[in-house]
Amino acid sequence: MSITERHHAWPSAGTERSEHHDYRAAFRAATLPMAVVDHEGLVVAANDALGGLLGLSDAALTAQSAADLLDLVADDHTWRAYREVLHRRRSRFCCTRRLKHPDGRALWAEITVVTMPGPEAGRADAPEPGRVLLSITDISDRRALQKRLRHLQMHDPLTRLPNRTLFFERLSAALETPPYRNGSAPHRGRIGLCYLDLDGFKAVNDTLGHRTGDRLLAAVAARLSDCAAQDGGPHPRGPHLVARLGGDEFALLVEDSAGTQQLTDLARKVLAALQKPFDLGGQRLSVSASIGVVERPVDGTTATGLMQAADTTLYWAKADGKARWTVFDPERNAHRMTRQTLSSNLRPAVERGEFTIEYQPLVGMADGVVRGVEALVRWNHPQFGMLSPNRFVTIAEEDGSIVQLGRWVLRSACRQARRWQLDHPSEPPLFISVNVAVRQVWDSDLVTDVAEILAETGLDPGLLQLELTESAVMGSAGRPLQALRALSDMGVRIAIDDFGTGYSNLAYLSRLPVSVLKLDGSFVRGFRYEEGDRPSPADETIVEAMVALAHRLGLTVTAECVETVDQAERLRRIGCDTGQGWLYSRAVAPERIAELIGGGSLKV
Repeated sequence: MSITERHHAWPSAGTERSEHHDYRAAFRAATLPMAVVDHEGLVVAANDALGGLLGLSDAALTAQSAADLLDLVADDHTWRAYREVLHRRRSRFCCTRRLKHPDGRALWAEITVVTMPGPEAGRADAPEPGRVLLSITDISDRRALQKRLRHLQMHDPLTRLPNRTLFFERLSAALETPPYRNGSAPHRGRIGLCYLDLDGFKAVNDTLGHRTGDRLLAAVAARLSDCAAQDGGPHPRGPHLVARLGGDEFALLVEDSAGTQQLTDLARKVLAALQKPFDLGGQRLSVSASIGVVERPVDGTTATGLMQAADTTLYWAKADGKARWTVFDPERNAHRMTRQTLSSNLRPAVERGEFTIEYQPLVGMADGVVRGVEALVRWNHPQFGMLSPNRFVTIAEEDGSIVQLGRWVLRSACRQARRWQLDHPSEPPLFISVNVAVRQVWDSDLVTDVAEILAETGLDPGLLQLELTESAVMGSAGRPLQALRALSDMGVRIAIDDFGTGYSNLAYLSRLPVSVLKLDGSFVRGFRYEEGDRPSPADETIVEAMVALAHRLGLTVTAECVETVDQAERLRRIGCDTGQGWLYSRAVAPERIAELIGGGSLKV
């Protein structure tokens, strides 16, 4: 290598000193606050920008603890990371700190600490080992922008309330609060929630337009905020959180609740505030709200569980009539959960053969002879045991599974009636009475189903009676009326069940192909002598009139819920044709009915 080449490869001592001087000059002139810190954490050198940031001169900064100046000892994690850089166990560390500017304003700073290279061979003026370079970046503007963006992200633009995201963030934080000591035991307090929904808000949007609806939501939000501020008191976290969860749904979160009474008082205030008319640009609107109230200990409570309970309770408030608050009831919720379980199991249960049928005799009032039987379905549930129809029929009607279940009951009952007829050919055949839900008339081809089942089982149509409730046949027109007439033309008898409890509109008796009226048991119970009570003359007069009217129209009458000899005697005297009730027999297995056929009368 030539002398010239060596000159370019290795700078001279003068050049090195010049470069080192340039570095120092750049360090001092830099607008970025910086300092060189030794392995003990003391400031060795600081530039003017750092002195200006902290309001101290260079001389005053020298030998000061950088950690104390910049609050790096505030938390263990930051302190450990900073010490690891000082001792060269890591090369870099970065943290964010809130500092106070000499002019009094607060600023957010990003502090970066990096190790400086050690001395190289032949370079006596290189930095000493263990030194680090500390730099500070003012990120106040960035933080302010992030804060504004977060506010926009976490707040509803219409009402300016916290949105669903911020609500769940706050709720989760409240549920994760570490316990404090209450006496000798750790305690985590209680939490409460008022979950509300405006009643009939859709009608406001539909009739007055979405602009008016939006104004109403903003006005509602303002009143809710006032209620929360008045009720919140000097809570360390401020007033109760009011959030818009979406649409016309709002929530008021009560942290450190004092109990259910506090929540119900708050719900009462909210309802009172919302019931006052709203003046929206010259339009006066009155609204109401339904509120679900939940209050419970923080321990064992999850955000999901709390919201599910609140949603369920809000539904109860709506179902109970709206414009009210309802408190979560564990027993009522257990009933709801049972109902939901039954609903989800209904369709598979039919396929698994979990249903069975019992039969209750329909007895001639004059001679006590069994004329027919009513098929009553039972559900042998693997978890809840034997369930009566009132536990699941309404659910089946709601979810549509009544069509599948009703078809199974009809086929099984007709098959059983035909079997009794074949097993006792010398005895008059029993007719079979099967309940039919109105949804079976609407959602299935009932006429076709009946015709196919009668053909399949060989049962005579005259031995089949279909029972529909009075409310089900009220207003029957179109398809239901056509179906009933087609069934009647087929020879099937149509009975009105629970007659006298619905609309009692006698006009449809002349329009519908009805053959039988079944008097509701509430009238029959009025015939019963209780200790110290007298029978109701009004019930007897009403029943007598209905029986006479039915007979004049060519209908037969069955009295339900006959339980005493006296009831049976008076009903017989009035002229009831058949009776049904525990006086004669409870609903029994088909084998027991077979024993009754030809076995004499049940006359009492």
